[in-house]
Amino acid sequence: MRYAQSNVSDVMTQTVVAVSRTAVYKEIVRTLSEWNVSAVPVLEGEGRVIGVVSEADLLSKEEHKDRDPAGLDGPHRLSDLAKAGARTAEDVMSTPAVTVRGYATVAEAARAMAHGGFKRLPVVDAEGRLVGIVSRSDLLKVYLRRDDDIAAEIRDDVIAPLFPHREPTVEVRVEEGVVALSGHMADTALIPLVTRLVRAVEGVVCADVRLDAPVA
Repeated sequence: MRYAQSNVSDVMTQTVVAVSRTAVYKEIVRTLSEWNVSAVPVLEGEGRVIGVVSEADLLSKEEHKDRDPAGLDGPHRLSDLAKAGARTAEDVMSTPAVTVRGYATVAEAARAMAHGGFKRLPVVDAEGRLVGIVSRSDLLKVYLRRDDDIAAEIRDDVIAPLFPHREPTVEVRVEEGVVALSGHMADTALIPLVTRLVRAVEGVVCADVRLDAPVA
């Protein structure tokens, strides 16, 4: 294969700011401000991720600090009161932390972010220790791939195997990540599969597939 699919370890940032579970509230706020990030992992022991503190978590203190405890009803009352009195990262962090492994694909990380509404995810090793951080902007790096590289992979790895003994009758063009396939295929039942394979190639924004059966 001409181009190996990127994993999280290929695009993640290895220099990561984090805080301990005992970090005090104002220390966390300063850390977010100084590093210009919206969330930090919370670590214990030898760097094991036990939670994440985000700006939203910190704002919970501001939201509830002037609330009358008597007016907090329902199942969230205790957690709201706890956040109002939060002093350390352990008090206010979201846990368990949603993390991703370095060998996960970019697509898997993107789905995890989209599902949870996260802007970034801590990257951990097999023991749950922090090794990096991956953000939405990191995942978008795959779309910086050159058009000619994308076209070459599609020709070599998707189209060529369909024509093992003759010249392919499918033309591949790529412009700004948009793939256009035109031409003929003897087995038109394979067209949906070809479309899926093309869309799965890294850097492809979308695919315009216009293939039909050869003219008799």
